[in-house]
Amino acid sequence: MSIIRKIFSTLRPSTRSLSSELTFIILILAVPIFVLSLWFLMLHSSNNVRMEATEHANSVLNTTMQRVRRYMNAVETATNIYSWEIMENMQPDSLLAISHRVVRLNPHIDGCSISTEPYVFPQIGRYFSAYSIREGDSITTVIEEKYEYFDKVWYKKPVNIGKACWVDFYDETDSLEVTLEGMVASYSKPLYNEDKELVAIISTDLSLKHLSKIITAEKPYPNSYFMMLGEEGRYFIHPDSTLLFRQTIFSNANPNDNADIIALGHEMTSNGEGSMSVVIDGKLSQVCYQPVPGTEWSLAIVCPESDILSNYYKLTYIIVAIIIVGLIIIILLCRRAVTHAVKPINQLLRKTQSIASGNYEVHIPKSKREDAIGRLQNSFAKMLQSLNFQMGSIRYTTEHTEHRNKELLKATQLAQEAARQKTIFIRNITHQIRTPLNIIMGFSEVLRDFYGQLPEEEKKSISNTMKHNAMILTRMIHMLIDSSDSNVMEEQKNYELETVKCNDVTREAIDYVLNDNPDKYINFKTDVSDDFSIRTCRIYLVRSLSELLYNAAKYSDGQHISMSIVKGENTIRFITEDTGDGIAEADRDRIFESFTKIDDLSEGLGLGLPLTKHHIRNLGGDITLDADYHDGCRFIIELPISQEDQEIKD
Repeated sequence: MSIIRKIFSTLRPSTRSLSSELTFIILILAVPIFVLSLWFLMLHSSNNVRMEATEHANSVLNTTMQRVRRYMNAVETATNIYSWEIMENMQPDSLLAISHRVVRLNPHIDGCSISTEPYVFPQIGRYFSAYSIREGDSITTVIEEKYEYFDKVWYKKPVNIGKACWVDFYDETDSLEVTLEGMVASYSKPLYNEDKELVAIISTDLSLKHLSKIITAEKPYPNSYFMMLGEEGRYFIHPDSTLLFRQTIFSNANPNDNADIIALGHEMTSNGEGSMSVVIDGKLSQVCYQPVPGTEWSLAIVCPESDILSNYYKLTYIIVAIIIVGLIIIILLCRRAVTHAVKPINQLLRKTQSIASGNYEVHIPKSKREDAIGRLQNSFAKMLQSLNFQMGSIRYTTEHTEHRNKELLKATQLAQEAARQKTIFIRNITHQIRTPLNIIMGFSEVLRDFYGQLPEEEKKSISNTMKHNAMILTRMIHMLIDSSDSNVMEEQKNYELETVKCNDVTREAIDYVLNDNPDKYINFKTDVSDDFSIRTCRIYLVRSLSELLYNAAKYSDGQHISMSIVKGENTIRFITEDTGDGIAEADRDRIFESFTKIDDLSEGLGLGLPLTKHHIRNLGGDITLDADYHDGCRFIIELPISQEDQEIKD
């Protein structure tokens, strides 16, 4: 257990809960036993599957071997039956007829040759061989061309051993008029006369391609296949046609890498019987083999392990799924049981951690358990109750003090800002009033002392200058009165509404500005008739329009100012445009704030636009700066047209 704890301490993160620790310990004890049990089950299943596969392959091999023997026995029987008839009718025409009859009456035989010893028929010469071959549904019988067939294996071997035997050979297509394609297996039997002298050899041919179809008719597995080897390990039957007849099982076998294939080849060529695990074409396969009776051939069935173990692999997937599901179930059950057991401790841990982080609002209930966990929980509950009482008192005092401090800080900041604004405003208004007053006082002294000496034109200029500065003072006084009159600033009801003609009030504002600025030019355009009227406060509308025109005249060249009236469906708009420097984008949000000037050196109190906006809003409309106009400034005053105004128009 100590070793397990050491391993666990190195693997677990520091934040793992107690339930996770216990669950992990249980799992590292239970899971290996569970997995090993299933592993032994799978290993045992694998061995059983291989044994069953070998038995099944051997069963199929035996069945196939019996089918091959029946096929070969039919060929041997037919050959033996016609042997006596040949000896009774040893004439060229009779041999041709017998050869033809053997092939015609025996569907298992693909060809039959009856070849005599030299000079059996002196009239014909040294060679005579009657040969019949099956070609589809027809049979062709010919006398073979003269060639030294005495050296051919199908002739020489039965002569040497003195009895019938099976041989395999290639057709020599350059010596026969008709031949079978590919490898040929022949059952050759020597024929002797009454004096025990060899007279002829009868050889019945069997195409190995035909035999291959018989052998491969049944396969135990989808990718399994049969192969047949000859005496020297030459391939007679194999699914890879490039290996047939020309290569042996030893041809491309490397002793270091293919020792298992070489061992299989020796077993099969020495007429061995059994099964081996061999790697063929990179795939592990189970090979069952046995000799073909009466021949020097060996037949084998090759079953890839992937086919043999396909069901085992399916079982493996099932076992893996069972392992995964089992592990999940074990983890869930362990987790649930352990979590239930340590749930009170985890709850107490979370609440104490919350208290340690400064949250004293948590609630620890009293436990009815009488064990150590229950007593511990009740002790924490009592401690928390006392702590909350003390912290509540401290919190109340602290919050009350913070609230008073915030109020004092806010009041101090407001007072400081008010003092700063007052100082700036007094300094500004002092400067703004002093300048026109000095001008008026200076010119009044000039007129007093030198009135008789001044020409009339200069007197007129001085008078106009004094009047201009007097109007500036009057304008500033109006602004101060408007801004200081709390009733006017806050109560919309104090505005006296009357019926006002839009064109007339606009012309009045234009005349007022031009009267003070005779060198300026204002272009007036209107979409409404002179009798079009709205309900509004005339004096404040005139002041608002005059303020916009006054600013346009002051901050532009004064020659490209326009005032236009545009009527909408339910509103009327008064639009002022100039071609001055305009207002920077960063200052556009500040121009309607009280006591705010874009240029601190310019004249004015910073009240013109704020008061204009205040008046227009109290009249039910609004004023905006057109951000899409870039040739100067364009201000738009928009006022509503009431139903009463519509009726007056109508």
